Amino acid sequence: MLGKVGHLIVIKLTMLSSAEKVKGQGVASAYRELVNLINERLQDKIEMSINQFHQTDITHYHTVDFHFFLSTFFKKKRGVRVGYVHFLPETMEGSLKLPGIARAVFYKYLISFYKKMDEIVVVNPSFIPKLEAYDIPASKIHYIPNFVSKKTFLSDKSLGEDVREKYQIPLDKFVVLGVGQVQHRKGVLDFIEVAKSLPDIQFVWAGGFSFGKITSGYEELKKIYDNPPENVKFIGIVDRSEMNGCFNMADLFFMPSYNELFPMAILEAMSAGVPVLLRDLELYQEILSGYYAKGNNNLEFISNITELKRSNEKYNELLAQAEKGAAFYSEDRLTEIWDEFYHNLLRK
Repeated sequence: MLGKVGHLIVIKLTMLSSAEKVKGQGVASAYRELVNLINERLQDKIEMSINQFHQTDITHYHTVDFHFFLSTFFKKKRGVRVGYVHFLPETMEGSLKLPGIARAVFYKYLISFYKKMDEIVVVNPSFIPKLEAYDIPASKIHYIPNFVSKKTFLSDKSLGEDVREKYQIPLDKFVVLGVGQVQHRKGVLDFIEVAKSLPDIQFVWAGGFSFGKITSGYEELKKIYDNPPENVKFIGIVDRSEMNGCFNMADLFFMPSYNELFPMAILEAMSAGVPVLLRDLELYQEILSGYYAKGNNNLEFISNITELKRSNEKYNELLAQAEKGAAFYSEDRLTEIWDEFYHNLLRK
């Protein structure tokens, strides 16, 4: 199946994904970044098809749709089957509200899907021992982090001013931005409580209920979403093409999530030149250490935000850390990693 351009071996790669059918969630963003990278930087080495079922060298599964699962049984046609693991059963707790039986069946299906893969890619190294616990060998698990293109997310303060005007936020107001689905796991209730304690600061949350009423805590969160505190704006699900403006509107990105994988929004904020404040989760320590400010509870979040608003020195230190993080998770570096990964699969 390998094609040739001159003396160069060209890989036939098929992407299978339905991620972009659901707006406002990070799996779609990660998928789009990788597709764009291959189209723009590796098109002389990789011939890519999307959601096609013809014979191929490598099939990269981005989502766990049932008809994708059925395709895994046609091993000869699918080539090397690569699974992209964005979530595990334990990481979905607090995201979706499913009946007990439905949840158990889906979790079993999810692991069965991953076990059908020849190779697994995880976006966070903390997933490796968890997958091993499901009897998936470490030898077939590869850690490749998410990344963000500087062409999509970059510092543009004039754009930020336009977005402030759109949402009627004064230019001299200190703005704290949260991004993600409105669900308990994302720490939205803590975001609100912190905002209540800092009435002179404008808090904005970009995101909504991507999965509707099956979102965990929907009833409670919907009431807050519809009637937020005076200094909080919920601006709903924002198209990714408009998110750079939202980041540039902000002085600080704040994500108090209780459980995460490798949020694209963190990388997008850093790429846009916005300092980052996160809950001190163990999974961040290996992948983001030195690039963000951290807190363990609302009092520490309030203290951090107050200090960053007050001290230009502290703010600029955190901004410099975010810029280092953006450089480390750049498209340039990840192009080499993905190129090597795909080609090595066919050398095995």
